Amino acid sequence: MSSFRQITPEFWASAQLESEDFPRAAAEGCRLVINNRPDGEVPGQLPAAEAAAAAHAAGLAYLHLPIVPGGLTDGDIDAMSAALNDATGRVLAYCATGNRSTILWALAQVKRGAMTRQDAVRAAADGGYDVTGVLGRMKGPAG
Repeated sequence: MSSFRQITPEFWASAQLESEDFPRAAAEGCRLVINNRPDGEVPGQLPAAEAAAAAHAAGLAYLHLPIVPGGLTDGDIDAMSAALNDATGRVLAYCATGNRSTILWALAQVKRGAMTRQDAVRAAADGGYDVTGVLGRMKGPAG
C-alpha cells in the first residue's frame, strides 16, 4: 500500500498506486487522481487503464498525464494547471516516488498564480519533496 504525502490540504502526492489504494484515497477525501507515470515505465506497474478502472470504481475522477523523467514540457504544466483549476476537491497525484508529481504541481501552482515560488518550494519540502531544481522554470512571483 502506498503512502500518501500531504503537500497542501488540497494536494497530495504518492509513489506508484496499486488497485487497493484507490478506495483508501476516496476515503481520505480525494476526488481526483492524476497518474504521472508512462505505461510500462517499470515491469509490474499498474497500467493506466487498470488505474482508471480502479479510480472510477472508487468514485474518483482520473487523469493520465504521463511525464517521462527529464521530459517535462510546458504543455504538461498547462495540463496540470487545467486539472487543478477544474478539480472539485482534494487531488492525489502519483508517479514512481511522488517527486515528479510534486514538481509538476509546483510548476503549475506558480504558473497559474496560485502560489509564489517560495511558497510552492516550502509546501513541497513540508511534504518531503525537493523541487528547488526547477526554480529556474517557475514562472511567477518569487515572494
